[in-house]
Amino acid sequence: MPLRLIHVPADAPLSAPQKLGPYEIESLIPLEDEGMGTAYRVRIEPHSITSVSYHKLAEELYYVLSGSGEAVLNDKRHELKTGDFLRLPPGTTHSFITGEEPLVMLDVHSPGSRPDRDVYFVGEVPPGFGKNG
Repeated sequence: MPLRLIHVPADAPLSAPQKLGPYEIESLIPLEDEGMGTAYRVRIEPHSITSVSYHKLAEELYYVLSGSGEAVLNDKRHELKTGDFLRLPPGTTHSFITGEEPLVMLDVHSPGSRPDRDVYFVGEVPPGFGKNG
């Protein structure tokens, strides 16, 4: 079956955001329309530190839509602000630290990754995620 073209207008209601530990994610591509990638709008609450995670298969691309914070990539801190871009090759460990405001990012994976697929944690698995992959 050919993939369906998807256009999600900025003001379009999405499915209810999924709460996963300090993350709130909205899938921009429905599971039934998933092809070679997944895309999410990710919001991380203020004053949060996310668990360290990585993907064995997926390359991950982040674009900061609003807010600020830090990305900890392979144990090195990188300040984040609106407009910043991150490319994480498979195996890159990553976590995020937020300050006074939420951090909102576009998050794209290729091949696709979902909370119960190709998400591995170093240490504690946040509520809502599958058990390592």
